[in-house]
Amino acid sequence: MSASRPSRRIAIDGPAGTGKSTLARTLAGRVGGAYLDTGAMYRVATLHVLREGIDPEDGEAVSAATADLPLEIGTDAGAERILLASEDVSEEIRTAPVTANVSAVSAVAQVRENLVRLQRRLAAGGGTVVLEGRDIGTVVLPDAEVKVYLTASPEVRARRRTDQDRAAGRAAEYDEVLAAVIERDRKDSTRAASPLRPAADAVVIDTSDLTLEEVLDRLVALAEGTEASQGATVEGNAQ
Repeated sequence: MSASRPSRRIAIDGPAGTGKSTLARTLAGRVGGAYLDTGAMYRVATLHVLREGIDPEDGEAVSAATADLPLEIGTDAGAERILLASEDVSEEIRTAPVTANVSAVSAVAQVRENLVRLQRRLAAGGGTVVLEGRDIGTVVLPDAEVKVYLTASPEVRARRRTDQDRAAGRAAEYDEVLAAVIERDRKDSTRAASPLRPAADAVVIDTSDLTLEEVLDRLVALAEGTEASQGATVEGNAQ
């Protein structure tokens, strides 16, 4: 990392389909920092629960099954590494069954407590680190130096997710994806444990009509301290 760049913890939150993962990973590479996809961690927990034949709505059983989750996740922005019991599951955690059940598993308080401890430990290694998820700025790192909340309309996010799934060879129908996006938003924003919401001091960026490069330019400015990061809201109207 360049000596001229500040060492910062950068929290990027928001619902699915806002470009969070791509932007966070690219930002980490741009500023020479580590990258942690916390959403992938909850997806690994969900995959484990499904493989064990456990009902994702059974909070007690989910807690027990994930208490010692054999999860390994890398922080290298250039090489994703997500392992479950030493098996690479980076593709399987993006499948429809996992997506359909991850909100239920994520809502279990004990699961969140266990994974938040791990996330904080991974973020405490020093240097710049970019964490993306749904509760980074509000729960995981409430004292992060930079907090951003990315948003977009459900329709835009559903189209992006449909295109992403099809590009990856996964079957996807826009109407079904849209319904799933709306339902997951409802579950994530109303759950008792760490509901999805922007931190009070986060910069809110609507990515509905912005290109990834336009959003990335904003994020780099925030990460490098050339743009104020407290309490700003950007109504994006440019894709």
